[in-house]
Amino acid sequence: MTISHTNASLQELRNTFIAKGISSATQNYIVHGQGAILVDVEGNEFIDFAGGIAVMNVGHSHPKVVKAIKDQADKFTHTCFMVSPYESSVILAEKLCRAVPGDSPKAAMFANSGAEAVENAVKIARYHTQRPAIIAFDNGFHGRTLLGMTLTSKIKPYKYCLGPFAPEVYRMPFANCYRCPFNKEYPGCGVACADHLEYFFINHVAAEQTAAIIIEPIQGEGGFITPPKEYFQKLKAICEKNNVLMIADEIQTGIGRTGHMFAMEYYGVEADLTTTAKSLAAGMPLSAVVGKKEIMDSVHPSGIGGTYGGNPIACEAALAVFDIIESEDLLERAKGLGNELNKTFLSFQEEHEIIGDVRGIGPMIAMELVQDRQTKTPASAETKALVNYCYENGLIVLACGAHGNVLRFLMPLVITDEQLHKGINIINDGLSAIKG
Repeated sequence: MTISHTNASLQELRNTFIAKGISSATQNYIVHGQGAILVDVEGNEFIDFAGGIAVMNVGHSHPKVVKAIKDQADKFTHTCFMVSPYESSVILAEKLCRAVPGDSPKAAMFANSGAEAVENAVKIARYHTQRPAIIAFDNGFHGRTLLGMTLTSKIKPYKYCLGPFAPEVYRMPFANCYRCPFNKEYPGCGVACADHLEYFFINHVAAEQTAAIIIEPIQGEGGFITPPKEYFQKLKAICEKNNVLMIADEIQTGIGRTGHMFAMEYYGVEADLTTTAKSLAAGMPLSAVVGKKEIMDSVHPSGIGGTYGGNPIACEAALAVFDIIESEDLLERAKGLGNELNKTFLSFQEEHEIIGDVRGIGPMIAMELVQDRQTKTPASAETKALVNYCYENGLIVLACGAHGNVLRFLMPLVITDEQLHKGINIINDGLSAIKG
Protein backbone atom coordinates (compact mmCIF):
# COMPACT_ATOMS: atom_id res chain seq x y z
CA MET A 1 0.00 0.00 0.00
CA THR A 2 1.38 3.39 -0.98
CA ILE A 3 0.95 6.12 1.60
CA SER A 4 0.32 9.50 0.00
CA HIS A 5 -0.78 11.44 3.06
CA THR A 6 1.18 13.63 5.45
CA ASN A 7 0.61 13.79 9.19
CA ALA A 8 -1.20 17.11 8.68
CA SER A 9 -3.50 15.83 5.94
CA LEU A 10 -4.38 12.73 7.98
CA GLN A 11 -5.08 14.90 11.00
CA GLU A 12 -7.45 16.97 8.89
CA LEU A 13 -9.26 13.84 7.74
CA ARG A 14 -9.36 12.57 11.30
CA ASN A 15 -10.92 15.80 12.56
CA THR A 16 -13.62 15.45 9.90
CA PHE A 17 -14.46 11.76 10.12
CA ILE A 18 -13.41 10.37 13.52
CA ALA A 19 -15.49 11.15 16.59
CA LYS A 20 -14.06 13.92 18.75
CA GLY A 21 -14.45 11.80 21.86
CA ILE A 22 -11.59 9.54 20.71
CA SER A 23 -8.31 11.25 21.57
CA SER A 24 -4.68 10.44 20.72
CA ALA A 25 -1.50 11.27 22.61
CA THR A 26 0.36 12.20 19.41
CA GLN A 27 -0.41 13.45 15.91
CA ASN A 28 2.10 11.35 14.01
CA TYR A 29 0.47 8.62 11.92
CA ILE A 30 2.40 5.37 12.05
CA VAL A 31 3.15 3.22 9.01
CA HIS A 32 5.77 0.87 10.45
CA GLY A 33 6.94 -0.53 13.76
CA GLN A 34 9.80 -2.81 14.67
CA GLY A 35 10.84 -3.76 18.20
CA ALA A 36 10.74 -0.50 20.15
CA ILE A 37 10.78 1.83 17.12
CA LEU A 38 7.81 3.45 15.36
CA VAL A 39 8.00 5.27 12.01
CA ASP A 40 5.37 7.73 10.79
CA VAL A 41 4.10 8.56 7.27
CA GLU A 42 6.81 11.20 6.85
CA GLY A 43 9.65 8.93 7.90
CA ASN A 44 10.06 10.31 11.42
CA GLU A 45 11.29 7.72 13.93
CA PHE A 46 10.21 7.46 17.56
CA ILE A 47 11.47 5.34 20.42
CA ASP A 48 8.37 3.80 21.96
CA PHE A 49 8.24 3.93 25.77
CA ALA A 50 4.43 3.51 25.70
CA GLY A 51 4.09 0.13 24.00
CA GLY A 52 0.55 0.85 22.84
CA ILE A 53 -0.31 1.18 26.56
CA ALA A 54 1.37 -2.05 27.71
CA VAL A 55 0.34 -4.07 24.65
CA MET A 56 3.69 -4.58 22.91
CA ASN A 57 5.78 -6.39 25.53
CA VAL A 58 7.34 -8.59 22.81
CA GLY A 59 7.82 -5.58 20.54
CA HIS A 60 6.27 -4.32 17.33
CA SER A 61 6.10 -6.72 14.38
CA HIS A 62 7.99 -9.55 16.02
CA PRO A 63 8.71 -12.04 13.19
CA LYS A 64 7.18 -14.97 15.10
CA VAL A 65 3.95 -13.06 15.74
CA VAL A 66 3.75 -11.85 12.14
CA LYS A 67 4.29 -15.39 10.84
CA ALA A 68 1.68 -16.84 13.18
CA ILE A 69 -0.88 -14.29 12.02
CA LYS A 70 -0.13 -14.85 8.32
CA ASP A 71 -0.13 -18.63 8.59
CA GLN A 72 -3.49 -18.71 10.37
CA ALA A 73 -5.04 -16.17 7.98
CA ASP A 74 -4.19 -18.54 5.13
CA LYS A 75 -6.15 -21.33 6.87
CA PHE A 76 -9.28 -19.63 8.23
CA THR A 77 -10.06 -16.40 10.06
CA HIS A 78 -13.23 -17.27 11.98
CA THR A 79 -15.61 -20.08 12.75
CA CYS A 80 -16.86 -18.91 16.19
CA PHE A 81 -15.51 -21.20 18.88
CA MET A 82 -19.07 -21.70 20.14
CA VAL A 83 -19.99 -23.22 16.77
CA SER A 84 -16.88 -24.99 15.49
CA PRO A 85 -13.94 -25.01 17.93
CA TYR A 86 -10.26 -25.19 16.96
CA GLU A 87 -6.95 -26.27 18.45
CA SER A 88 -5.22 -22.93 19.14
CA SER A 89 -7.86 -21.75 21.62
CA VAL A 90 -7.61 -24.96 23.66
CA ILE A 91 -3.80 -24.98 23.69
CA LEU A 92 -3.69 -21.31 24.67
CA ALA A 93 -6.16 -21.92 27.50
CA GLU A 94 -3.87 -24.65 28.82
CA LYS A 95 -0.84 -22.32 28.72
CA LEU A 96 -2.72 -19.54 30.53
CA CYS A 97 -4.06 -21.88 33.21
CA ARG A 98 -0.53 -23.10 33.89
CA ALA A 99 0.91 -19.56 33.86
CA VAL A 100 -1.52 -17.86 36.26
CA PRO A 101 -0.13 -18.09 39.82
CA GLY A 102 -1.49 -20.72 42.21
CA ASP A 103 -1.75 -24.48 42.47
CA SER A 104 -5.53 -24.76 42.13
CA PRO A 105 -6.91 -26.39 38.97
CA LYS A 106 -7.97 -23.63 36.60
CA ALA A 107 -10.10 -22.99 33.54
CA ALA A 108 -10.23 -20.10 31.07
CA MET A 109 -12.58 -18.24 28.77
CA PHE A 110 -11.70 -15.81 25.98
CA ALA A 111 -13.10 -12.44 24.97
CA ASN A 112 -11.84 -9.50 22.90
CA SER A 113 -10.91 -6.63 25.21
CA GLY A 114 -9.86 -5.94 28.77
CA ALA A 115 -13.23 -4.45 29.57
CA GLU A 116 -14.96 -7.60 28.32
CA ALA A 117 -12.72 -9.73 30.51
CA VAL A 118 -13.60 -7.58 33.52
CA GLU A 119 -17.32 -7.79 32.79
CA ASN A 120 -17.15 -11.56 32.47
CA ALA A 121 -15.09 -11.95 35.64
CA VAL A 122 -17.75 -10.03 37.54
CA LYS A 123 -20.52 -12.13 35.97
CA ILE A 124 -18.74 -15.34 36.96
CA ALA A 125 -18.09 -14.11 40.50
CA ARG A 126 -21.72 -13.11 40.96
CA TYR A 127 -22.97 -16.39 39.55
CA HIS A 128 -20.68 -18.52 41.71
CA THR A 129 -21.37 -16.67 44.96
CA GLN A 130 -24.99 -15.72 44.24
CA ARG A 131 -24.16 -12.28 45.64
CA PRO A 132 -24.55 -8.93 43.86
CA ALA A 133 -21.95 -6.52 45.28
CA ILE A 134 -18.48 -5.79 43.89
CA ILE A 135 -15.84 -3.74 45.72
CA ALA A 136 -13.46 -1.68 43.58
CA PHE A 137 -10.73 0.75 44.67
CA ASP A 138 -9.82 4.42 44.48
CA ASN A 139 -7.66 5.20 41.42
CA GLY A 140 -8.54 1.87 39.82
CA PHE A 141 -9.16 1.53 36.08
CA HIS A 142 -11.18 -1.36 34.65
CA GLY A 143 -12.45 -0.18 31.27
CA ARG A 144 -14.97 2.04 29.51
CA THR A 145 -18.05 -0.18 29.11
CA LEU A 146 -21.00 0.44 31.44
CA LEU A 147 -19.74 -1.86 34.17
CA GLY A 148 -16.10 -1.11 33.37
CA MET A 149 -16.47 2.64 33.81
CA THR A 150 -18.58 2.07 36.92
CA LEU A 151 -15.70 0.12 38.43
CA THR A 152 -13.21 2.75 37.21
CA SER A 153 -12.49 5.48 39.73
CA LYS A 154 -11.46 8.59 37.77
CA ILE A 155 -14.39 10.83 36.76
CA LYS A 156 -12.85 12.93 33.98
CA PRO A 157 -12.56 11.87 31.23
CA TYR A 158 -13.83 8.32 31.77
CA LYS A 159 -17.18 8.79 33.51
CA TYR A 160 -18.11 12.44 33.19
CA CYS A 161 -21.72 12.78 31.91
CA LEU A 162 -21.69 9.13 30.80
CA GLY A 163 -23.93 7.72 33.55
CA PRO A 164 -26.10 6.43 35.07
CA PHE A 165 -23.82 3.66 36.22
CA ALA A 166 -24.24 0.00 37.08
CA PRO A 167 -25.60 -0.78 40.57
CA GLU A 168 -23.98 -2.64 43.47
CA VAL A 169 -20.44 -1.32 42.97
CA TYR A 170 -18.70 0.04 46.07
CA ARG A 171 -15.33 1.78 46.34
CA MET A 172 -12.73 1.79 49.08
CA PRO A 173 -9.25 3.35 49.46
CA PHE A 174 -6.22 1.67 47.90
CA ALA A 175 -2.76 1.12 49.38
CA ASN A 176 -1.05 4.32 48.28
CA CYS A 177 2.08 4.55 50.42
CA TYR A 178 3.20 7.85 48.85
CA ARG A 179 -0.16 9.52 49.48
CA CYS A 180 -1.63 7.39 52.24
CA PRO A 181 -5.41 7.91 52.52
CA PHE A 182 -5.12 7.09 56.24
CA ASN A 183 -2.21 9.51 56.90
CA LYS A 184 0.05 6.70 58.04
CA GLU A 185 3.57 5.63 57.07
CA TYR A 186 4.73 2.21 55.93
CA PRO A 187 5.84 -0.10 57.51
CA GLY A 188 4.77 1.26 60.89
CA CYS A 189 1.19 1.41 59.63
CA GLY A 190 0.85 -2.35 59.73
CA VAL A 191 -0.81 -2.09 56.31
CA ALA A 192 -3.97 -0.73 57.92
CA CYS A 193 -5.38 -0.03 54.44
CA ALA A 194 -5.91 -3.78 54.03
CA ASP A 195 -7.57 -4.12 57.44
CA HIS A 196 -9.97 -1.40 56.30
CA LEU A 197 -11.82 -4.06 54.31
CA GLU A 198 -13.20 -5.42 57.61
CA TYR A 199 -14.54 -1.95 58.44
CA PHE A 200 -15.90 -1.65 54.91
CA PHE A 201 -17.98 -4.79 55.36
CA ILE A 202 -19.60 -3.23 58.41
CA ASN A 203 -20.18 0.32 57.20
CA HIS A 204 -20.56 0.15 53.40
CA VAL A 205 -21.64 -3.27 52.15
CA ALA A 206 -22.09 -6.53 54.03
CA ALA A 207 -19.65 -9.32 53.31
CA GLU A 208 -22.65 -11.65 52.91
CA GLN A 209 -23.76 -9.51 49.94
CA THR A 210 -20.31 -9.15 48.37
CA ALA A 211 -19.34 -11.40 45.48
CA ALA A 212 -15.79 -10.12 44.95
CA ILE A 213 -13.24 -7.40 45.21
CA ILE A 214 -11.56 -6.39 41.94
CA ILE A 215 -8.07 -5.02 42.22
CA GLU A 216 -4.99 -4.25 40.11
CA PRO A 217 -1.64 -5.56 41.41
CA ILE A 218 -0.22 -2.21 40.29
CA GLN A 219 -2.72 0.49 39.42
CA GLY A 220 -1.98 1.36 35.80
CA GLU A 221 -3.97 4.41 34.71
CA GLY A 222 -4.28 5.36 38.37
CA GLY A 223 -0.59 6.21 38.62
CA PHE A 224 1.41 2.96 38.87
CA ILE A 225 0.55 2.86 42.57
CA THR A 226 2.34 -0.21 43.96
CA PRO A 227 1.24 -1.72 47.30
CA PRO A 228 3.59 -3.50 49.70
CA LYS A 229 3.58 -7.30 49.48
CA GLU A 230 1.64 -7.76 52.72
CA TYR A 231 -1.30 -5.78 51.35
CA PHE A 232 -2.59 -8.48 49.02
CA GLN A 233 -1.84 -11.23 51.51
CA LYS A 234 -3.97 -9.52 54.17
CA LEU A 235 -6.76 -8.71 51.72
CA LYS A 236 -6.89 -12.30 50.51
CA ALA A 237 -7.09 -13.60 54.08
CA ILE A 238 -10.02 -11.29 54.84
CA CYS A 239 -11.73 -12.30 51.60
CA GLU A 240 -11.34 -16.01 52.36
CA LYS A 241 -12.67 -15.57 55.88
CA ASN A 242 -15.81 -13.99 54.41
CA ASN A 243 -16.16 -16.20 51.29
CA VAL A 244 -15.54 -13.20 49.06
CA LEU A 245 -13.65 -13.76 45.81
CA MET A 246 -10.57 -11.80 44.71
CA ILE A 247 -10.42 -10.75 41.06
CA ALA A 248 -6.89 -9.73 40.05
CA ASP A 249 -7.10 -7.34 37.11
CA GLU A 250 -3.79 -8.16 35.37
CA ILE A 251 -4.71 -6.58 32.06
CA GLN A 252 -1.81 -4.11 32.23
CA THR A 253 0.48 -5.94 34.66
CA GLY A 254 0.32 -9.37 33.02
CA ILE A 255 2.32 -11.21 30.33
CA GLY A 256 5.75 -10.31 31.68
CA ARG A 257 5.30 -6.61 32.31
CA THR A 258 6.69 -6.75 35.85
CA GLY A 259 9.34 -9.40 35.29
CA HIS A 260 6.82 -12.06 36.31
CA MET A 261 4.37 -13.64 33.89
CA PHE A 262 1.66 -12.29 36.21
CA ALA A 263 2.29 -9.74 38.94
CA MET A 264 0.38 -11.62 41.63
CA GLU A 265 3.31 -14.05 41.65
CA TYR A 266 5.39 -11.22 43.12
CA TYR A 267 2.90 -10.85 45.96
CA GLY A 268 2.68 -14.59 46.59
CA VAL A 269 -1.12 -14.60 46.33
CA GLU A 270 -3.43 -16.79 44.24
CA ALA A 271 -6.41 -14.80 43.04
CA ASP A 272 -9.71 -16.58 42.49
CA LEU A 273 -10.13 -14.99 39.07
CA THR A 274 -7.57 -13.22 36.88
CA THR A 275 -8.22 -10.99 33.88
CA THR A 276 -5.62 -10.56 31.15
CA ALA A 277 -5.47 -8.79 27.78
CA LYS A 278 -3.16 -6.11 26.29
CA SER A 279 0.20 -7.88 25.69
CA LEU A 280 -1.45 -11.30 25.56
CA ALA A 281 -1.63 -11.30 21.76
CA ALA A 282 0.87 -8.57 20.79
CA GLY A 283 -1.74 -6.16 19.49
CA MET A 284 -4.40 -8.58 18.30
CA PRO A 285 -7.75 -8.16 20.13
CA LEU A 286 -7.77 -10.92 22.73
CA SER A 287 -8.54 -11.11 26.44
CA ALA A 288 -9.16 -13.87 28.92
CA VAL A 289 -10.55 -14.68 32.32
CA VAL A 290 -8.61 -17.43 34.09
CA GLY A 291 -9.90 -18.74 37.39
CA LYS A 292 -10.20 -21.61 39.78
CA LYS A 293 -11.95 -24.35 37.87
CA GLU A 294 -14.76 -24.81 40.38
CA ILE A 295 -15.60 -21.11 40.02
CA MET A 296 -15.27 -20.93 36.24
CA ASP A 297 -17.29 -24.13 35.75
CA SER A 298 -20.13 -22.96 37.99
CA VAL A 299 -21.72 -20.97 35.15
CA HIS A 300 -24.21 -22.95 33.05
CA PRO A 301 -23.38 -23.70 29.37
CA SER A 302 -23.74 -20.61 27.13
CA GLY A 303 -23.89 -18.36 30.19
CA ILE A 304 -20.61 -16.82 29.06
CA GLY A 305 -19.02 -16.44 25.63
CA GLY A 306 -19.07 -14.22 22.57
CA THR A 307 -18.97 -14.37 18.78
CA TYR A 308 -15.34 -13.30 18.38
CA GLY A 309 -13.91 -14.48 21.71
CA GLY A 310 -10.72 -16.46 21.17
CA ASN A 311 -10.45 -15.58 17.48
CA PRO A 312 -8.07 -18.10 15.82
CA ILE A 313 -5.70 -15.44 14.47
CA ALA A 314 -5.49 -13.77 17.89
CA CYS A 315 -4.94 -17.11 19.62
CA GLU A 316 -2.08 -18.00 17.26
CA ALA A 317 -0.53 -14.59 17.94
CA ALA A 318 -0.81 -15.26 21.68
CA LEU A 319 0.82 -18.67 21.32
CA ALA A 320 3.68 -16.92 19.52
CA VAL A 321 3.93 -14.48 22.44
CA PHE A 322 4.34 -17.37 24.89
CA ASP A 323 7.02 -18.86 22.63
CA ILE A 324 8.90 -15.54 22.43
CA ILE A 325 8.81 -14.95 26.18
CA GLU A 326 10.25 -18.40 26.81
CA SER A 327 12.73 -18.69 23.92
CA GLU A 328 14.12 -15.17 24.36
CA ASP A 329 14.06 -15.35 28.18
CA LEU A 330 12.08 -12.12 28.33
CA LEU A 331 11.15 -12.46 32.00
CA GLU A 332 14.82 -12.30 32.95
CA ARG A 333 15.31 -9.49 30.45
CA ALA A 334 12.42 -7.67 32.11
CA LYS A 335 13.95 -8.08 35.57
CA GLY A 336 17.28 -6.70 34.33
CA LEU A 337 15.51 -3.85 32.57
CA GLY A 338 13.58 -3.07 35.74
CA ASN A 339 16.74 -3.00 37.86
CA GLU A 340 18.43 -0.61 35.45
CA LEU A 341 15.40 1.69 35.22
CA ASN A 342 14.92 1.75 38.98
CA LYS A 343 18.59 2.60 39.60
CA THR A 344 18.57 5.28 36.90
CA PHE A 345 15.35 6.95 38.04
CA LEU A 346 16.45 6.98 41.67
CA SER A 347 19.60 8.78 40.55
CA PHE A 348 17.38 11.21 38.62
CA GLN A 349 15.44 11.76 41.84
CA GLU A 350 18.63 12.86 43.59
CA GLU A 351 19.36 15.30 40.78
CA HIS A 352 15.88 16.63 40.05
CA GLU A 353 13.83 17.97 42.96
CA ILE A 354 10.65 17.66 40.92
CA ILE A 355 10.69 13.85 41.21
CA GLY A 356 8.73 13.02 44.34
CA ASP A 357 8.50 9.25 44.04
CA VAL A 358 9.86 6.36 41.98
CA ARG A 359 7.78 3.18 42.14
CA GLY A 360 6.76 -0.01 40.39
CA ILE A 361 7.84 -3.61 39.93
CA GLY A 362 10.43 -4.52 37.33
CA PRO A 363 10.12 -2.47 34.14
CA MET A 364 6.56 -1.42 35.04
CA ILE A 365 7.93 1.68 36.69
CA ALA A 366 6.97 5.33 37.07
CA MET A 367 8.11 8.69 38.41
CA GLU A 368 5.64 10.97 40.17
CA LEU A 369 6.42 14.65 39.66
CA VAL A 370 5.62 17.21 42.36
CA GLN A 371 6.08 20.93 42.74
CA ASP A 372 7.26 20.51 46.32
CA ARG A 373 8.40 17.32 48.04
CA GLN A 374 6.99 18.38 51.38
CA THR A 375 3.48 19.31 50.22
CA LYS A 376 3.54 16.79 47.34
CA THR A 377 1.57 19.23 45.20
CA PRO A 378 1.13 17.49 41.82
CA ALA A 379 3.28 18.94 39.03
CA SER A 380 0.66 18.32 36.37
CA ALA A 381 1.65 21.09 33.96
CA GLU A 382 5.31 20.19 34.25
CA THR A 383 4.57 16.54 33.52
CA LYS A 384 2.64 17.51 30.40
CA ALA A 385 5.55 19.71 29.33
CA LEU A 386 7.97 16.81 29.86
CA VAL A 387 5.82 14.45 27.79
CA ASN A 388 5.74 17.07 25.01
CA TYR A 389 9.50 17.60 25.21
CA CYS A 390 10.09 13.88 24.85
CA TYR A 391 7.72 13.67 21.91
CA GLU A 392 9.38 16.59 20.13
CA ASN A 393 12.73 14.82 20.59
CA GLY A 394 11.63 11.44 19.25
CA LEU A 395 10.41 9.63 22.35
CA ILE A 396 6.84 8.54 23.04
CA VAL A 397 6.04 8.36 26.74
CA LEU A 398 2.74 8.61 28.63
CA ALA A 399 1.51 10.32 31.76
CA CYS A 400 -1.07 8.85 34.14
CA GLY A 401 -2.47 9.29 37.64
CA ALA A 402 -5.41 11.20 39.06
CA HIS A 403 -3.62 14.50 38.45
CA GLY A 404 -1.75 13.50 35.30
CA ASN A 405 1.57 14.01 37.11
CA VAL A 406 3.00 10.49 36.85
CA LEU A 407 5.36 9.55 34.02
CA ARG A 408 4.95 5.83 33.29
CA PHE A 409 7.19 3.51 31.33
CA LEU A 410 5.90 0.61 29.24
CA MET A 411 8.60 0.11 26.64
CA PRO A 412 8.75 -3.23 24.81
CA LEU A 413 10.87 -5.73 26.71
CA VAL A 414 12.90 -6.34 23.53
CA ILE A 415 14.17 -2.76 23.45
CA THR A 416 17.89 -2.56 22.69
CA ASP A 417 20.32 -1.04 25.19
CA GLU A 418 21.09 1.73 22.72
CA GLN A 419 17.41 2.63 22.31
CA LEU A 420 16.83 2.46 26.05
CA HIS A 421 19.74 4.74 26.91
CA LYS A 422 18.83 7.21 24.18
CA GLY A 423 15.29 7.42 25.54
CA ILE A 424 16.49 7.79 29.13
CA ASN A 425 18.83 10.62 28.10
CA ILE A 426 15.93 12.42 26.43
CA ILE A 427 13.96 12.18 29.66
CA ASN A 428 16.87 13.50 31.71
CA ASP A 429 17.35 16.40 29.32
CA GLY A 430 13.63 17.05 29.49
CA LEU A 431 13.68 17.14 33.29
CA SER A 432 16.39 19.81 33.11
CA ALA A 433 14.50 21.73 30.42
CA ILE A 434 11.20 21.99 32.33
CA LYS A 435 13.03 23.40 35.35
CA GLY A 436 14.45 26.23 33.25
